[in-house]
Amino acid sequence: MTTRLSAPRTGSDAPAGAGPLRPGTSAPAARHTPAAPAPAVDSEDRTRDRVLNAVLEHGPVSAAELGDLLGFTPAAVRRHLDHLSRSGVIEVKRVAKAGAGAGRPARRYVLSSQGQSILGDDYLGIAGLALQRLGEIAGPEAVRDFAVERFTDMERRYAPEIDAAGPDITARAQALSAALSRDGFVASAASIEAKAPLPAALSSVQLCQGHCPIQQLATKFPVFCDVETEVFSRLVGVDVRRLSTLARGGHVCTTHIPTGRPAAKGPDGPGHTTDSLGEVSNHLQERP
Repeated sequence: MTTRLSAPRTGSDAPAGAGPLRPGTSAPAARHTPAAPAPAVDSEDRTRDRVLNAVLEHGPVSAAELGDLLGFTPAAVRRHLDHLSRSGVIEVKRVAKAGAGAGRPARRYVLSSQGQSILGDDYLGIAGLALQRLGEIAGPEAVRDFAVERFTDMERRYAPEIDAAGPDITARAQALSAALSRDGFVASAASIEAKAPLPAALSSVQLCQGHCPIQQLATKFPVFCDVETEVFSRLVGVDVRRLSTLARGGHVCTTHIPTGRPAAKGPDGPGHTTDSLGEVSNHLQERP
């Protein structure tokens, strides 16, 4: 009688620590190891990305407001905010609430400069070097001409949409905000009505941009902010002023748009401004 030998089992077929089977012996019963639970890292990262995007879109925003927006518990929100703060992509701003008197400013979260850079374009560094070289060879006017050319396309695309909003300055500002958000600037437009005894002429819209795709370029070349501001003025039809910019360390780009004044008139129609960009800079202006 010939005894047949079974081939030794290896890898996933052989029990851990088992050697070749001896003649006449049977294989031990397979041991079933419970499957390891799926890692929660991906879920945590996705949740943290939601928190980061909410800070980008709604900042400056409090932890409680984020919890309401996202449906998270205060503990969960703060855990993610602490992680993002340690990573350097968000930071805390102390913001005084309107009408709150002299109380302690509230903690609000905004994207940091590092966070803005992470969301920016990887090619901005190369573009910055190219513009620097252009300025060295052809002078600063060449950089200005480049900025004007870039924003000419924005003005051409936005103009029909904003004109469709009619002559009301507030409606035009809201249309501009919608167009900017569609292009990734995360914009919002808040109406500020002047109440007695303040004159109605002081009413305005605060146009905010939470993200700037060319922030690194604008930091080195403020003319980009100047040209953009001039485009906004022509589009909405009144003289506007920049109050803050991301390029200069602000947590948002804020543009003051007066709504209680008559629309500007000039040779190029509503919104035309005669100030030369080389003479007047709207970059980080004070409130008029």
